[in-house]
Amino acid sequence: MLKRINDALPGLVFGIVFYGIVVQLIGVWFVTDKISYSIGLWYGIAIAVGIAVNIATVIYDATAIYGQKDANRRIVAKSLLRYIVVAVLLFILGLFDFGNLIMAFVGMLGLKISAYLQPLFMKVTDRFSGRSDASSAGEMETE
Repeated sequence: MLKRINDALPGLVFGIVFYGIVVQLIGVWFVTDKISYSIGLWYGIAIAVGIAVNIATVIYDATAIYGQKDANRRIVAKSLLRYIVVAVLLFILGLFDFGNLIMAFVGMLGLKISAYLQPLFMKVTDRFSGRSDASSAGEMETE
């Protein structure tokens, strides 16, 4: 289903979850409140996955359904709404002391980490799937 929205979205979501697993396995040994650490981290990971899916959906809708003038306005409106929702979710986490707020932020950074590592993931998955004929963007620029 995610691939129907955007070809890169499944890899992005996988990268976010993989980042969460790595941070969980490494960091949980160094904190005293392991439950708060884990809840905050996975709260942030869930927000990051939600943001990734929302961004892909907004871009798909804006390019497929609306004209250029309406698309820009819709993208800006959805971006502002997304920031407000994230701020409210983090406020709720901090207000009810549900989990570690800093780890929620670290979990949300999984979106950025996954986005930056996406070309590397694509190169590795292309090699494992036998698609070695697909050239990377760096190879195409040098030609």
